[in-house]
Amino acid sequence: MNKAIGILKRIFQLKDLRNRILFTVLLIVIFRLLAHVPLPHVNAAGLASFFENNQILGLLDLFSGGSVSRFSIVMLGVGPYITASIVIQLLTVAVPSLEELQKEGEYGRQKINQYTRYLSVPLALVESYGLIRLLQGQGVIEELDLTSLGLIMVVATAGSVLLMWLGEIISENGIGNGVSLLIAVGILAGIPSQVSATSQIVSNKFLVGGEILILSVLMVAFIVWMNEAERRVPVSYARRVRAGRTVGLIDSYLPIKANAAGVIPIIFATSLLVFPGVILQFLQTSKLENIKSFAANLNSILTNDIFYGVSFFVLVFFFTFFYTSIIFQPKNIAENLQKQGGFVPGIRPGNQTAEYLSRVIYRITFAGAFFLSIVAVFPFAMQSLTNIQTLAIGGTGILIIVSVTLEMVRSMKAQLVMRSYEDISA
Repeated sequence: MNKAIGILKRIFQLKDLRNRILFTVLLIVIFRLLAHVPLPHVNAAGLASFFENNQILGLLDLFSGGSVSRFSIVMLGVGPYITASIVIQLLTVAVPSLEELQKEGEYGRQKINQYTRYLSVPLALVESYGLIRLLQGQGVIEELDLTSLGLIMVVATAGSVLLMWLGEIISENGIGNGVSLLIAVGILAGIPSQVSATSQIVSNKFLVGGEILILSVLMVAFIVWMNEAERRVPVSYARRVRAGRTVGLIDSYLPIKANAAGVIPIIFATSLLVFPGVILQFLQTSKLENIKSFAANLNSILTNDIFYGVSFFVLVFFFTFFYTSIIFQPKNIAENLQKQGGFVPGIRPGNQTAEYLSRVIYRITFAGAFFLSIVAVFPFAMQSLTNIQTLAIGGTGILIIVSVTLEMVRSMKAQLVMRSYEDISA
């Protein structure tokens, strides 16, 4: 306890770090204020009722911090940006020019981010139009003329772009990953209502309520353990070379986390599951009977608990591997080790080191992806057993909140360590 208080004191004694935290808090407050600024032409009571009775759109609303059910100017959240990120990341595998661009270090990363931002704008326009038409079909938004429709679409798109910009500013000048933090804050804002809804359901079932509480605590502990788990690959660095021989070694290690992708696989998987559901909900309002019937049948499959849970499991598993392969490239690591005079004991530098690291990363990522997927679908199993609909949403939210919190803690620790070295150097 005293150690934690000491760390907090040190954080706020460092002016630069304190300013970063306060800057992050300020932008989060701005985000929450924007989430409460509504757009016109909506029946607020009907809108809230519609989202309460729709699981897929309820999940979308949770991720936006209630912005969708309020029909606010930031109702799309960072959803279009996340969708654009998924598309661009998949294209880097399929398009050789993008794959080469990704290998060009900081310049390539900036260009890919730029392409992602550009793609976010048309996606935001499409999503806003689909959401407006869907809500009109449910009678919660009045019929709009072309000017009003266009204005609402532009404002909603601008709101999404503004949140994307705020997220990037937080990443550069604040603490943690800005986009992930905004999503986590949006989920936190919706948790009180979710807890309230769950408590009302289990108020007369003390045993069920106690079991849910115990399982929730165990799940949080398991997520923390899984996020902190790592494999330490021993690495030795030569101190000096004399007459062609290495004299003296510095022993270190290369940490490979079981969940190196962090919260990104969950966000990607959720986005891919929500987006088709929104489109199908919109198509069900079509005047063409064939399209309406097709969308209704497909939507019934997507909203099936078993199908939804299996799809979520597979997507989280896939994106964990996919994103880890992007951020953790064994060949580049092996080359950097060789340039720095480092090597893995018993393994030759170069290609053999790259192959060894590939095997290690594959094994530990497989375990991490499997356990992350299990945690992701566990609430759906609880939902089926207890018939409490709010558990699936709450479980997904807890998973993201815990991961983002751990990421922020690591970021602050890194800032403290960096400043400690600077103090020593001075």
